[in-house]
Amino acid sequence: MPTVLGLSAYYHDAAACLVRDGAIVAAAQEERFTRKKHDAEFPRHAVAYCLRAGGLRLGDVDYVGFYDKPLLKFERILENYLGVAPKGLGSFLTAMPVWLKEKLFTGDAIRRALGEWEGPLLFTEHHESHAASAFYPSPFAEAAVLTMDGVGEWATSSYAVGRGHDLDLLAELHYPHSLGMLYSAFTYYTGFKVNSGEYKVMGLAPYGEPRYVDRILTDVLQLKEDGSFKLNMALFDYLHGLTMTSGAFDALFGGPPRRPESALTQREMDLAASVQVVTEEIMLRMARHVHRETGMRNLCLAGGVALNCVGNGRLLREGPFEGLWIQPAAGDAGGALGVALAIHHKVLGNARSRNGDGHDAMQGAYLGPAFTDDEIATFLRAAGAVYETLPTDAMLARTAEALAREKVVGWLQGRMEFGPRSLGARSILGDPRSRKMQSVMNLKIKFRESFRPFAPSVLREHVAEYFELDGDSPYMLLVAPVRRERRIAMTDDEQRLFGIDKLNVARSDLPSITHVDYSARIQTVHAATNPLYHALLTRFRDLTGCPVLVNTSFNVRGEPIVCTPKDAYLCFMRTEMDTLVLGSHVLEKDRQPPLTDDVDWRTLYQLD
Repeated sequence: MPTVLGLSAYYHDAAACLVRDGAIVAAAQEERFTRKKHDAEFPRHAVAYCLRAGGLRLGDVDYVGFYDKPLLKFERILENYLGVAPKGLGSFLTAMPVWLKEKLFTGDAIRRALGEWEGPLLFTEHHESHAASAFYPSPFAEAAVLTMDGVGEWATSSYAVGRGHDLDLLAELHYPHSLGMLYSAFTYYTGFKVNSGEYKVMGLAPYGEPRYVDRILTDVLQLKEDGSFKLNMALFDYLHGLTMTSGAFDALFGGPPRRPESALTQREMDLAASVQVVTEEIMLRMARHVHRETGMRNLCLAGGVALNCVGNGRLLREGPFEGLWIQPAAGDAGGALGVALAIHHKVLGNARSRNGDGHDAMQGAYLGPAFTDDEIATFLRAAGAVYETLPTDAMLARTAEALAREKVVGWLQGRMEFGPRSLGARSILGDPRSRKMQSVMNLKIKFRESFRPFAPSVLREHVAEYFELDGDSPYMLLVAPVRRERRIAMTDDEQRLFGIDKLNVARSDLPSITHVDYSARIQTVHAATNPLYHALLTRFRDLTGCPVLVNTSFNVRGEPIVCTPKDAYLCFMRTEMDTLVLGSHVLEKDRQPPLTDDVDWRTLYQLD
């Protein structure tokens, strides 16, 4: 049976994935090793890790796959510039040297980076990779597949049907009409970074009123019943310029884009709310159309728009499909996994082997590096850290007690997550019952914008007691309301608070994870995929009666999620975290000597 190495690179979120006999052996993003967020360079560290995890040398690999087709992408870019000429000359002159020197010869670059790889190097189309990443690891024998992102070669959205090892693409929506680009345009216009700040727009939306929805549906795009649409390109600059929106867009929405890092106003909140409503409507219409056309009972999602967990939650609650599964690495990093699985199943014709237990094949997305207690202890001794090594039961008890005392805990255990979410392997944890936890974590530990909500991890068997959801959400990709009986009604005075001030009002008995609209972005924790994190939540429940924890990514603003014990220790020491748990080793902040020769972390990471 073949061994396949999948790669994504050269745009953003470079990654590698190793598939052997159809099973996912390892997958990781390059940024976690280089500490450069969204690193686009060839993923040599991730490749080395994947081979090491599989106990292989490159010569043992049968096929290498790349997640899109550079020549098709070049064709699109060239046609785009010719179509708008003479506009876009500056952008054309910026882009062409990179294409003519590097990207047109991606195959050669990959072979050189791999050390003159002479075996088969195969390419799949961008949305084919997304679709494969969504269907093949899913728990479904057959399903419809919907992909939505910015753009691949030409496609910006597509749908397909997967049955067994077959995956047939049925239709595409083409550039420049793109749901991902639409959302990114509003991300840019509201002052956030494109390809990075889209989730901030989603988090900002509940503070606003969707007062611009009609304007978007009238002037920005023509939306059809099947979810396809055409953008009014006079409002956008990305065809020929270096920004997302044009002066006409500014005129339509009453002013220039917000300057990054300047104060947020109600206008940005209302714009965020409006584009979120429109995005959800498009997602719902697309899903209904795909359901009508395919007759499938289940739906799989991938592509960057599939990280819109508010829209995903509406698809689950209001959509026509009985089952919904979302690839946890839904963005371009997941393309590495998708191309590897596409080669194994679609190209080579190998059958899928499903678990038969209703679980997917992602292993909880815990596909990255792990570190033994001995390796961690060696690092801690060299760093001069003060730590205790405890048996597992005592370590869990100590951690749960710290959390119950409103301590903020850094938690590194087992294999690192693949995808943008921390899922209890590289997480910062807190007590969701605490009224102060949200502001403490945002401002003193994450150093990020105060409006952003935190997500809960909840024992799967208790999720329905706290949220209006009674299903699996293992990858934190579904938003659902907090149960009505747990909510605390806001007074008239509290209702009149301006935008972000509402965040400081306790809105449920879990105030730290309840957003201003009483929603939460939920991770269900399963004993089968993360027994240690499940045991910690169980211990916290036994101690407090609450089977829920705040779970946020283990990093500071602009930093990739930590990978190694060293990354975690530095992040712990540079922030106001109280406790750090690395495997069986427990560190308390007040017992640590100060870092020597440290640098200001803000000079290391570019704010996202």
